Amino acid sequence: MPRLNNEDWRAAARAALPRFVFDYVDAAADEGLCLQRNRDDLDRVILTPRVLRDVSRLETGIEVFGRRWAQPFGIAPMGLNGLSWPRGDEVLARAAAAHGVPFALSTASNARLEDLRAQAASGIHWMQLYVMHRGLAEGLVERAARAGYEALVLTVDVPVSGNRERDVRNGFRVPFKPTARFLFDVARHPRWAWRMARAGRLDFANLRVEDAPGADSASLQAALLTRAMDRSLTWESLSWLRRLWKGPLLLKGVLHPDDARRALDCGADGLIVSNHGGRQSDASPSAIAALPGVVRAVGGRAPVFMDGGIRRGNDVIRALALGARAVFLGRPLLYGLASAGATGVEAVLSQFEAEMQRSMALLGLENLDDVPGSGLVNDPDLS
Repeated sequence: MPRLNNEDWRAAARAALPRFVFDYVDAAADEGLCLQRNRDDLDRVILTPRVLRDVSRLETGIEVFGRRWAQPFGIAPMGLNGLSWPRGDEVLARAAAAHGVPFALSTASNARLEDLRAQAASGIHWMQLYVMHRGLAEGLVERAARAGYEALVLTVDVPVSGNRERDVRNGFRVPFKPTARFLFDVARHPRWAWRMARAGRLDFANLRVEDAPGADSASLQAALLTRAMDRSLTWESLSWLRRLWKGPLLLKGVLHPDDARRALDCGADGLIVSNHGGRQSDASPSAIAALPGVVRAVGGRAPVFMDGGIRRGNDVIRALALGARAVFLGRPLLYGLASAGATGVEAVLSQFEAEMQRSMALLGLENLDDVPGSGLVNDPDLS
C-alpha cells in the first residue's frame, strides 16, 4: 500500500519499531495536549487563494545566512536517531544534502560530529547545543567550528526534562536495562533487532569525558551520568557563547516576544519558535500561535524559524505566511527513517516538496518572496 501522508508513515513506524522506541519518537509531555495543540492550531490557519496568477514556474528556494536552501525547510535536531535506524543521523544528513536543505545535528546524536560532517560534505550543517557542563559545551562548540558547521543552535527550553510518561512506563533509559518486558518487546520486532545487533553499541557519541580536556572530572562524570542540564544558564551566558562561536547563533525554544527581543539584544542572530515538539510543558502555547508575536517583536532584525506540528506542505506555507523564514521538520522524517531507512527519508522529503509546490500553485504563489504581506491568512488576529 502506498504511503501518501504522515499518518501512513507513522503507522509504518509503529509496526516497525519496538514499543519503547516508537513511544520515544512519538510521545510528548504529560497528556500530549501541547503536541495536539501544535497540530490543532495549524489547522485553524486558513489560507485564501489568489487566482489567475502565473504559476507556470515555481521557485521554492530561499537564502539564509548567505546560503541558498532549495526549500524553506530543514531537518530539526533530534537525539538518538540511531535508535530508529542504524546510523540514522548520517542517513538524515545525506538526504538533507541531496535535497539542498540544512541538517541540524543534536548534541544527543549517535554520530560523532566530525564523522557526520564528512558523510555529507556538500550539505548545510548546523550544530545544536545542550549545555550540561560548561567544559563539555566549550569542547563541542570548538569542535563544531573546526569541523565546518555553519550555525550553532542553543536549545533554551530544557532547564529540566519534560515529564514524558510513555517513556517512564516503558522504563526507557540509555543504556538499556534488559528486563523481561524489554526483551519480549524486542523479540516481536526481529528485523529491528537484527539491524541494531549488526550496528553495534549505541551511545551518545559526542558526550564523552575525553571531549572536555581540562574539565573537572568528577563534575563532568556526574553531568554525563544524569544528563541533567545546567540550570544556571541565563541571558548573561550568551556572551560566553558569543566569545566561543563566531558564526550565526540561534536560540531554539523561544515563545515569548519579550524573550525574542532580549535574545537579539544579547547577540543572537536568529530564533527558532518551538515548544520542543510538545515534549517539555503540556501547558505551552503552540508554536504557530506564538510565531506572529515573536515575528513582530523581532521586527525584521533577524530571521525567525519555527518547528512543531508541521506535517504537510500546506503547513510550511502557513508558517511562512505568519512570518517564519523557514520551518524545521522532526517526527515525519523519523517515521520515514524507522520504517524504510534512507528510502523512507527520501520519500518523506519528496512528499513535502511536492505538496509545497502544489500548495504554492493553488494559492497563486510564484515564489516564496510573495508570501510575506500577501494577505493569504484570512484571520487578522493571526496575521
